[in-house]
Amino acid sequence: MSQTEFAIILLVGSFLLFIIGRLPIAIALGTSAMITVLYLGFPVRVVVQSMVTGVNKVALLAIPFFIFAGQIMSDGGISNRLVSLSKVIVGRFRGGLAMVNILTSMFFGGISGSSVADTSSIGTILIPEMVKDGYDADFSASVTITSSVQGILIPPSHNMIIYSMAAGGLSVGALFMAGVIPGILLGVSQMILSYFIAVKRGYPKGGRIGWKEALKISRDAFLGLLTPVIIIGGVLGGIFTATESAAVAALWAFIVTMFFYKEVNLKKFRQILMSTLMTLVVVMPVIAAANAFGYLLAYLKVPELVLNGLLGITSNKYVLLFLVNIILLVLGMIMDMAPLILICTPVFLPLVQTLGVSPIHFGIIMLLNLGIGLLTPPVGVTLFVGSTISKVSIERLFKSTLPFYLSMIGLLLLITYIEPIVMWLPRLVM
Repeated sequence: MSQTEFAIILLVGSFLLFIIGRLPIAIALGTSAMITVLYLGFPVRVVVQSMVTGVNKVALLAIPFFIFAGQIMSDGGISNRLVSLSKVIVGRFRGGLAMVNILTSMFFGGISGSSVADTSSIGTILIPEMVKDGYDADFSASVTITSSVQGILIPPSHNMIIYSMAAGGLSVGALFMAGVIPGILLGVSQMILSYFIAVKRGYPKGGRIGWKEALKISRDAFLGLLTPVIIIGGVLGGIFTATESAAVAALWAFIVTMFFYKEVNLKKFRQILMSTLMTLVVVMPVIAAANAFGYLLAYLKVPELVLNGLLGITSNKYVLLFLVNIILLVLGMIMDMAPLILICTPVFLPLVQTLGVSPIHFGIIMLLNLGIGLLTPPVGVTLFVGSTISKVSIERLFKSTLPFYLSMIGLLLLITYIEPIVMWLPRLVM
């Protein structure tokens, strides 16, 4: 066995052992990289420099600003207003509260860009309300967690920023546009599925809301909904960069919640800052460690080995894309999204580009894959959050979520093989 082959086994094998041993992702990535560097006889500073390089990028400033904006809007009353607006639009149908849940996630996804934030914010409001209205607790939770994946696809999404960086600096505006139609399709498919389940189980209809009240609710929600409009419009119009748009979004969210909704005082604002910092304490070390890990993958030519290995199985484009999807789905079950984006992008992007797949197209395929992974045990973060909020066991919640998994897998296959679903809007707008 050559030194390179043993180094690859050492790098990947030690990382998997650390994950099985339940070490934090950042520590597992960094320690595996350090062990491999020592085996190769490189200076330790190689790992340190790679980690510093990984986070020393202006584009990454967008992440804390987007997280901060989402946290402000979540704690500042926008969640309640979006729920009320969704009730105006779809609440009167059979299974209306389930549809309200999904539509609220569609709106909120354009503000938070986070599956976990979506589930935490909307779930605490709607899961108890759905149960009180006669819905099963496991169904209420499964609707909440699966619809939250829209937040990853519908712009703005900080995961798109991470993918853009990992792919060598793709257009963030194009990625934003590419996620719109898949995100909406995901929500519509889940609404249709929820309707049929509601009819089968006899879940109730919602009441109609009068025009005067509907207009008042729409007016209250309007300012919050302007947040994604400002971000996307500013980026597409060339008014500001993705990083600047994130800062503007945070400022706008602060103004709306502090001076218009008036639900955030100084004490609550300090709590929002602390919540944002706690999230960043988790995210940024992962990005730094994943960059060092990715550097070693590139040095050991793992992307070329994967490319040659998969091409050795088949040269059929459709079969190869199917295999890539399977690999990403499995990886999503055991790791969180941010490190997987940073590790898998340089490995699989060269392969799909040889098949003629656009990096923008592949980005949306990857995000949906890894979004499904957030709902899948054993490391599905959103699944655990939904279980905690609803007080439904992981096993029962996972079983209840299976029909929604099937709809998400169906959409994944559609966007994989029917490229215009993803690329039509970026080509039209950009």
